[in-house]
Parts: sequence; C-alpha cells; structure tokens
Amino acid sequence: MSMIKTKNLVFEYEKRDDEGNIIGAHRAIDEVNLDIEPGQFIAILGHNGSGKSTLAKHMNAILAPSEGTMWVDGKDTGEEENIWDVRQTAGMVFQNPDNQIIGTVVEEDVGFGPENLGVPTDEIWKRVEESLSAVGMIEYRHHSPNKLSGGQKQRVAIAGVVAMRPKCIVLDEPTAMLDPNGRKEVLRTVEELRRKEHVTVILITHYMEEVIGADRVIVMDRGHVVMDGTTREIFGQVDLLKKYRLDVPQVTLLGYELKKKGYDIPDGILSVDELLEALEKCKAVDVKTKASEVFNRKKGTVISEKQQPILKLDHVNYVYSPGTAYEKHAVKDINLDIYEGQFIGVIGHTGSGKSTLIQHLNGLIKATDGALYYKGENIYSEKYNLRELRNNVGLVFQYPEHQLFEIDVLSDVCFGPKNQGLSDEEAKERALEALKLVGLPEKYYEASPFDLSGGQKRRVAIAGVLAMKPKVLVLDEPTAGLDPKGRDEILDQIAYLQRAGNLTVILVSHSMEDIAKYVDRIVVMNKGNKMYDAEPKEVFAHYKELEKVGLAAPQVTYMMHALAERGLQVNTEATTIEEAVETISKALENR
Repeated sequence: MSMIKTKNLVFEYEKRDDEGNIIGAHRAIDEVNLDIEPGQFIAILGHNGSGKSTLAKHMNAILAPSEGTMWVDGKDTGEEENIWDVRQTAGMVFQNPDNQIIGTVVEEDVGFGPENLGVPTDEIWKRVEESLSAVGMIEYRHHSPNKLSGGQKQRVAIAGVVAMRPKCIVLDEPTAMLDPNGRKEVLRTVEELRRKEHVTVILITHYMEEVIGADRVIVMDRGHVVMDGTTREIFGQVDLLKKYRLDVPQVTLLGYELKKKGYDIPDGILSVDELLEALEKCKAVDVKTKASEVFNRKKGTVISEKQQPILKLDHVNYVYSPGTAYEKHAVKDINLDIYEGQFIGVIGHTGSGKSTLIQHLNGLIKATDGALYYKGENIYSEKYNLRELRNNVGLVFQYPEHQLFEIDVLSDVCFGPKNQGLSDEEAKERALEALKLVGLPEKYYEASPFDLSGGQKRRVAIAGVLAMKPKVLVLDEPTAGLDPKGRDEILDQIAYLQRAGNLTVILVSHSMEDIAKYVDRIVVMNKGNKMYDAEPKEVFAHYKELEKVGLAAPQVTYMMHALAERGLQVNTEATTIEEAVETISKALENR
C-alpha cells in the first residue's frame, strides 16, 4: 500500500469580499498525481508560490482537496472521520516553529503530542529525552520556548513531531533558520528515524545540498508536477531547473560550469569523488579569464586611519532576564568598528548572540553595559534622539510578518517615510521606488501583506526599510524561505545599493555560500563572544575551527581542500564557484 497517493488532486484558494462572498479563486494545486511508497525519502522542490507547501498541508489533512483525492496510508484525507488518523500517521514540521510550539516549558511541549495519543507517562518522558537529544536540545529541556532563538525553537518543533513516532514526517523548510551544524543534525536525525523505523520522509527545501540523499525528487511549478526522477536525473538538468527559479548543489554547479568551459564533465555530478574522477580524465583547455582578476575582484572598503566609524560598539554586554532563573549572558564585551560603505556578514551558531547583537545597532535593545556610538555620538546619552538613529539604521527582522501591519502593501511601505515627516506624495514615491527595487509585482501593491507568501512578505519588509533611505541596512536572515532565484535577486539588489549608494550593509546569514559571495568582512559570533573579525578568505581558512562551533565554510572551500589532498594543485582559498572554476582550470593546465 502507498504511504501517500493522489489522484487528480486540485486545490483552490477562494478569494472573498468584505461580506464573505466568493469573488474569485486561485488554483494552487492543479491535477497532481503522485504515488509515494513507505520508507522513501522524497524531496519536493519549487519556487515560492509553486504549490509545494499547499501540497504538504494536504498530507497532514490541514487542507482538504477541492477536487480529486489524497490518501495517506490508505485513508482518504477528504473524509472528516479520517482526519485524526491521518494526523497521527503524518507528522508536520512547519517553516516557522512559532506555528506549532504551545508549551511553556520545552520538555512539556515535546511531550504534548505523545500525551494526546495516550502514550503511558514513562514512555512519554523516554521519548522526550530521546527526541531532544536527537536534535541537540536536551540541555534546554527546562527552558521556556519563548526564550530560545528561532533555530532552537525549530529543533524543539521537530523533536515534538519525532516524539509522536509517526509513519511519515512532512518537513516544510525545516532548516531555513538553522546554522550549518543544526541543519546536518536535523537531517541526520530524520534519516536515522527513516532507517530504523522505516518512516517515510517528505522534505520541502530550498537547500539543494539537502536533496542529494533523496530517493526521488519532485519539482513543482504553478501547481503542476513538472519534473519527477532520481536526484541525478533532476540535477543533471541545470538549465531547466534555473528556468523554474531553482538551483543545484555547488558540486553539481561546479561540474556544470567546468563543462561549459569545454571540459568533459558528465551531467549530474553529486560528490567531490565523482568530480575528481571526471577531472582526472580531463585535458587542459584555453580559459581566457586570469586568476588574478577573479581572486582580486572584491577589494572591500578602503578605510583610512582617520576615518570615523559610522557605528562603534565599545565593550557592549547584554544579559537577558538578569537575576532570574532564565538569566543568560547573550553578548559579551563586544568591540566593533563598522565603517560607511562596508558589506559585513555576521555568522554564528544558533543562539550565538547574532540577533541580539544586531538589535543593539538601532537601539531596539539597550546594552546592559558598554556604549554604542552612531557617527561619534553615544546613543545611550540622555540627550540623544533615538528616532534619528532609527531613521538611519534600518533593521529587517528574521520573520518579516513581525513588522507588517498595514491594510495593504503600499500603505505598509509608506509608513516609514511618513513617520519621517514626508508628505503622502513623497512617501508614496519612496514606497513605489523601494517596491520596484525588491522586485515585487505591482499586482500585489493593493493586497493585504498577510495574504502574501513568506517570500513576498520578506520583500515587503525589506522595501519598508529601504523606503526610509537608511545609511545602514541590517538584515537578519533576509533570504530564509526564498527560492534560489528570489534569494539571488534580493542579495544582488542589496549589493548594488551598497556599491552605488555607499550603503553600509550588515547581513546575518546561515548560508556560508551567500556570505562568501557578497561580503567583504565577516564577524563570527560564538556563545556571545566575537570569535573572528576578518576578510572572508581569512575566516574560512579556519573552517575546522568553525565546524567546532556549529558553523562551516562554503561548499567550495571543502571541495578545494579535497581536490588538493588528492593531488590537484588548486588554490584552497577559493570560496565561490567562479574562483573554483578558475583555479581548477589553472591546475589542469599546469598538470
């Protein structure tokens, strides 16, 4: 019997007027036919709005079909009497853990599901301990979930589903907010459960590397299944995937780019070993670009000795809930000089203090002790106008829905400029310019921001800050949940604004690949301390030390070291695909 089966599945979201009358419909799932066997690891890919999350919600009976049928373990999800059994069979992990955490203490939240299933008390606590250990959160079992970071909450949410021992786990972007080590832990946990308990795993993700171990990959576009095959079959079609706003793992992309240069590399490379085997048979070809042009393309901002930092943190400390059982020293004695025009990446493991650090930058939270200066003025002095700081230092939160509140998108983006004292006409002009910059189509300008997809909300949130024309733009995981094309569009636009307008950008990200591609300086946080502060190549040279604190280097770095260990004379400082192609070409010439 199939674990998941659909026949001509259709789902339409109804549009209603203020009186509740149906005025239209959007077909999110359109005649989908699937058959998923028990114990399979299935990856579902698709751009934002492709219908993949809507499909996932049918697997847990959160949504019922408009037409057609979905069966979960043989039970029709459209039949009301089957809903309880379906939800016991297929556990769901959402992108935003706040959507499913309800307990006031971590261990109670994880035990809630098994208790609802009537599991004996002793067995519940055994499952709680095993599940929290599996996701690396056992030390937080007595903490309140609302004291945890976004990534830590996600681990708790996953533990809550794992504790219910479902036959199928559906994960909708479960690692979007996790650090590299956290992503590995979660996927390792899920894979172990699949292997030991024969659990079926359905993974929706925009991290292509997470898909490599899948038995089967399904690609969706506009509610249709447009590709369905093995990982190698799907990733061997790079151009087609790009057409669908998707990407491939970096090792696959490197093979693809080398093939475009003229090297005899097979399609669908999935590992460094496969790449090396192909390279060993390759002959050198004439490559026009000089290595020096690639490796020196990013000089960073030149800082003179007399230049004043635009932001300066001087021995900044921050303690949450001082004097209580929840006391936590989140930021410890941080000294940081940030200069105008810099593009700075802030990285760190989940709970390292990254988000706490950046919330100091526009006075959202006040340091327990220490000082913060904006253009030489201490923002903690009694005379300082914090409104002036917030007009110049814009912050985009980790979850965009936290800063959207107006009746429609255009009004929401106008709010900041109006708050700065601009006229309605000037504010609207600023808002339209900002919305154009983030690439949100005009058809959404009059829509409620709460009716938008996660990726669209993120664009609106960024536009709302850009419309205020800040001197410093602080972004906390701005591309989490965006499809690869959307991610590149947003970051390319921010990089353009940074260069063209001498904008200072501070980017918090768990994507080492994005950090390597865009920033000219990296600040590494670890347990509230500043661990490194240097150029990307210098920081990523310490990749083994980064791994010890839950981080990693870009995939390219690992590939270059692996190729060097196998005798290919490549530059191990390469951190981007462009650099990797150049150094491999040069190594093949020399060979």
